[in-house]
Amino acid sequence: MRVALALEYAGHAFCGFQSQVAGCGVQDTLARALAKVADHPVRIVAAGRTDACVHASSQIVHFDTEAARPETAWVRGVNAHLPSAVSVLWASPVAEDFHARFAATARHYSYLLLTRPQRPGLFAPYVGWYHAPLDIGAMREGARHLAGTHDFSSFRAAECQAKSPVKTLTRVTIEQQQAYLRFEFSADAFLHHMIRNLVGALVAVGMGKYPPSWLAVLLAARDRTRAPATFAAAGLYFVGADYDPRFALPPTVRRVPLPAV
Repeated sequence: MRVALALEYAGHAFCGFQSQVAGCGVQDTLARALAKVADHPVRIVAAGRTDACVHASSQIVHFDTEAARPETAWVRGVNAHLPSAVSVLWASPVAEDFHARFAATARHYSYLLLTRPQRPGLFAPYVGWYHAPLDIGAMREGARHLAGTHDFSSFRAAECQAKSPVKTLTRVTIEQQQAYLRFEFSADAFLHHMIRNLVGALVAVGMGKYPPSWLAVLLAARDRTRAPATFAAAGLYFVGADYDPRFALPPTVRRVPLPAV
């Protein structure tokens, strides 16, 4: 039997999603908890890997098991064996051809950026920060250059293992909410550090350091050394993935609430 789960987790409590030798990944933690309920080792596949300090409001995973358990066991039972920084939100039996990674038709991320003179204290692990107001109009104009199918090599980490730097960015929006800017990104797939590098470039435009058209120049350059430094991981959230309705999953995308200012 194949089972799909949705998770939320606070990324600063882990060394990323992917399993590590030290056992500090979300994948390691979840596998140990699932094994206690299933009574056998469990292999987990996720919709998208997240780096250390990157969070998830709706990470979708699947695993296979021969154990007959009620759905509540895969939620409440597994949560009883998980640390407080990660929680299973729902569990759903799925068809054998469901695959959390390869069946995903789109992936979605949010970035929360606090813009105020004082650096964050209480919510420091959960938001990015810039000390001054930013020109949102210029940033939105620049973001229009990013939408579509492009070679995103200028926004790709050196250690990225993707076979191709060409991705289709179907959504990039910037919304002001209180003292925050909320960036929303949707694509078929993302490169390693792509979103954090895009946010860094958009912030550079918002500072007035470059015109909005500079983002088109960066895309055309296909040269990571010409783009700004990678932005902080703390404000980045994997918020879900899309799947064919035939899989009849519960909601797979979940909006991140704003921390108090």
